Amino acid sequence: MLAPFLIMLREGMEAAVIVGIIATYLHRTGRAAFMPAVWTGVLLAVALSLFAGAALQVLRAGYPQKSQEAFEAGVALIATGMLLWMVVWMRANARSLSSTLRGSVDDALGPAGGAGPRSGAGVWPLVGAAFLAVAREGLESVFFLLAIFQQSPGAAAPLGALAGLGVAVGLGIALYRGGVRLDLQRFFRWTGVFVILVAAGLFSGALRSLHEAGVWNHLQQPVYDLTRTLPVSSVPGTILSGLLGYHDRPTLGEALAWLAVAGGGLWLFLRPVTGAAAPRLRTQG
Repeated sequence: MLAPFLIMLREGMEAAVIVGIIATYLHRTGRAAFMPAVWTGVLLAVALSLFAGAALQVLRAGYPQKSQEAFEAGVALIATGMLLWMVVWMRANARSLSSTLRGSVDDALGPAGGAGPRSGAGVWPLVGAAFLAVAREGLESVFFLLAIFQQSPGAAAPLGALAGLGVAVGLGIALYRGGVRLDLQRFFRWTGVFVILVAAGLFSGALRSLHEAGVWNHLQQPVYDLTRTLPVSSVPGTILSGLLGYHDRPTLGEALAWLAVAGGGLWLFLRPVTGAAAPRLRTQG
């Protein structure tokens, strides 16, 4: 439950920060009347994400068992790539995110203080800017959650995801209204470390699914056997499995896959920023 909670909290906060930057800029430049266009883009992005999730579930259900294992492996591999890309992208683009979004608003509506768009046509680029910003987070979330739900069946994972999204929405509203101050750089840094470890577990689980599908049959010798000491069916084992992709009897290939993604991802994410000071993202009251 904790893994989907934290992933949706992070994804929701990224979307909230993006929408908050756009909304704040519109209000500060006297263009709050265009906020309905922003919400239209947000709602369209949410609808697209829900449709994509439902379509993938229907597609998966139509496959025979072995093909389902291959499908689940494919979803997990895509989710792994997206998770790693997400945290590295946020780290690289945090400094310029606000100015980029303000530029998108000015491109859509004209420079602040100007006459604004001469027709309703200028609203559609604003809808598109909000849609693309939120749709990216939403589609990423679809793949993350599908991969986690496949590896952690039961009601706990969906409930954790809903709770994380709810907390993110509440925090986003509080941040926008100035009721809460949060060091977003530190928030994204620590959740980024956790997300990389989740990605390592997904990648390791994808290798296991590929073996069950008959696609991958290499490096199958067990590294250790904790089926009696810490079985994956126990409460601690279930928690570790949901968080980090723990398995009580992993193969050499699965262990190497986990270490490769965790080690490589953490190195890319935590290495010092060169050529400029590290970006500081803080909420403005």
